[in-house]
Amino acid sequence: MTKPLDRALLWFRRDLRADDHAALYHALRSARQVWCVFVFDRDILDTLPRQDRRVEFIRDSLVGLDAQLRALGSSHGIEDSGLIVRHGHPIKEIPALADALGAQAVYANHDDDPAALARDARVRGRLADIGVAMHTAKDHVVFERDELLTQGGNPYSVFTPYKNAWLKKIDPFYLKAYPVAHHAGALAGLPAPMRQPLPTLADIGFTPTNLHQLKLPSGSAGALELLDDFLAERIGRYHESRDFPAIKGPSYLSTHLRFGTVSIRHLAREAWQRTHAGPDSRGAQVWLSELIWRDFYHQILYHHPHVVGHAFRPEYERIRWEHGKHADELFAAWAQGRTGYPLVDAAMHQINSSGYMHNRLRMVVASFLVKDLGLDWRRGEAYFAEHLNDYDLAANNGGWQWAASTGCDAQPYFRIFNPASQSEKFDAAGRFIRRYLPQLAGLPDKLVHAPWLARPIDLAAAKVELGKDYPLPVVDHAAARERTLQRYSVVKTAR
Repeated sequence: MTKPLDRALLWFRRDLRADDHAALYHALRSARQVWCVFVFDRDILDTLPRQDRRVEFIRDSLVGLDAQLRALGSSHGIEDSGLIVRHGHPIKEIPALADALGAQAVYANHDDDPAALARDARVRGRLADIGVAMHTAKDHVVFERDELLTQGGNPYSVFTPYKNAWLKKIDPFYLKAYPVAHHAGALAGLPAPMRQPLPTLADIGFTPTNLHQLKLPSGSAGALELLDDFLAERIGRYHESRDFPAIKGPSYLSTHLRFGTVSIRHLAREAWQRTHAGPDSRGAQVWLSELIWRDFYHQILYHHPHVVGHAFRPEYERIRWEHGKHADELFAAWAQGRTGYPLVDAAMHQINSSGYMHNRLRMVVASFLVKDLGLDWRRGEAYFAEHLNDYDLAANNGGWQWAASTGCDAQPYFRIFNPASQSEKFDAAGRFIRRYLPQLAGLPDKLVHAPWLARPIDLAAAKVELGKDYPLPVVDHAAARERTLQRYSVVKTAR
């Protein structure tokens, strides 16, 4: 096959793998020589604390990606086909590297976050100034942008019709892997000046976290390890176990999906193939539905970028949230896990210590912040954005607006989780609570969900003094519920 280009540059971003990679496939098919680069983006990194598990996860994953690229090159007789890593501003680094390598085009995968689209527009313009084209491809979702529209030609804003359209359109073509290895003979060896060791965390100004103590293996190898474990052990029970935080139920692949160390096509293919029949079918159907939610939120972000900072449904901007010193104190109690509601507090200790929070608990703590404490959902969204290993703007924004009833296809505003009832239902034996709140370990199961209901004799037996060993509730749920219904009444009357 005659290739139209002599040299091209592949720019890795949120797609840190060499297999089933759309942009890499297109670059290898189009150019006789292809180099690969990742840029530690200072526009992002300079806003982060010097310890960040996500930065460490990315750095560790780059080690695996570099090894993948070298192995692909070696299989075609090419040496030193590793990864170029830069630390700087992409608008400068990408054009400069393309120019230095004599590349005629830069290839990358789509990133529909508004800030990323703006970044890509600036990079594209700078590349055009030096005569270099930029080509991007779909890779991060199964269906994107305008691929699924209503009969009226509009984007979907309700999940169930979107899911039905997704399932109607899906077939093996959309889930087929890109055969990168077959075309890897176009990988180019690095020029001698660029054969540098990958930067360490210290080289980019960061220090180690507790990432290596957590059960979160990095890179493509880590993703496949987690996937194999999930498919072999848990997918068949996923629909039953996914809501219980003390049980090993989820796939734990969300961070890998966020940074693209595993292909969404691979996961969706594994789920879709199991939905038709067999012992795993029900669990696979529910897991596939979760993957479809991810596509749904990404197309919402693309078509409605105003959701960044604003309610999807404008009438909800009328709500007056609590503010001032007392509101700040309530937010601090929520963030630090000292609200007096054990399931909420345990969940916040989980995210603060590990960067992970179980999905059921994300809904519980979000509902509590907004509808028990009366605080603006944007405060919680920002906290999750700072602390979650798997932080993804589309999913995080969608989840918070769902909980706050401000988003598309959100829960009704009058649906308000009772944190104690949620605890009794999904952590009945208190296993999760005791893991993160050991001071409550001595309480019997029926009281660990609501220690304020315990008799003095029960508290004494458990060696718990409320207000000292564990806080009293910062709000009364029943009273808070009434305040929330009143707060949201401005939306009802506005209709």
